[in-house]
Amino acid sequence: MKLLEGKVALITGASRGIGRGIAEVFAAHGANVAFTYLSSVEKGQALEAELAAYGITAKGYRSDASDYEQAHALADAVVKDFGRLDILVNNAGITRDGLLMRMNKDQWDAVIKTNLDSVFNLTHAVQRTMLRQRSGSIINMSSVVGIKGNAGQANYAASKAGIIGFTKSVALELGSRGIRCNAIAPGFIETEMTGALDAKVVEGWVESIPLKRAGTVEDIANACLYLGSDLSTYVTGQVLSVNGGMLT
Repeated sequence: MKLLEGKVALITGASRGIGRGIAEVFAAHGANVAFTYLSSVEKGQALEAELAAYGITAKGYRSDASDYEQAHALADAVVKDFGRLDILVNNAGITRDGLLMRMNKDQWDAVIKTNLDSVFNLTHAVQRTMLRQRSGSIINMSSVVGIKGNAGQANYAASKAGIIGFTKSVALELGSRGIRCNAIAPGFIETEMTGALDAKVVEGWVESIPLKRAGTVEDIANACLYLGSDLSTYVTGQVLSVNGGMLT
């Protein structure tokens, strides 16, 4: 059964990692997928072709979600190209790790702008369309770090905690119009980024997880699938932790 048949989804930061995994699962479940990327046009075109192979419409947009004007132009372009917008996944994010005593203002600003401003920008941009439709699902990518904090990631933790507060506020504001807003808080997920970590460090983290394994991109994509589909029509304002029991 295809859970997103006929829906239109916009996913930011989909050229690799978690964003790419979400795009693939959404396409497999029948969603028409708009996605953003910042770096390679070739990668964007390759992902378009890969997603279209599922028999859906896919289109990539080179756009910076942390830029207010670009975010609004993107939302307008997606609605013009696809006719509607049912699901927004705010996934774009970066890290600039370092102990607070060594963290400079540029490192702080870059993470807050990319991780938190982008969520405001695109949510603000799509709400008009969703309000007209009287329906929509907004999914914001937070982190286990936004719940528990992490030494050396004050900027990242602040951005991801801010996303949780923003998510709950939007859920309260827009719920009466049929628009849901939830957050996902991934734990330790295997991606290209974590693949570069020291094997002993990874082993230590995995040992502390009750399920005794790292999460996969598909684990996060499936959580997004649930929140984007009609299976979760009575779920809003929530933070879904996908972490193998890390905080239990």
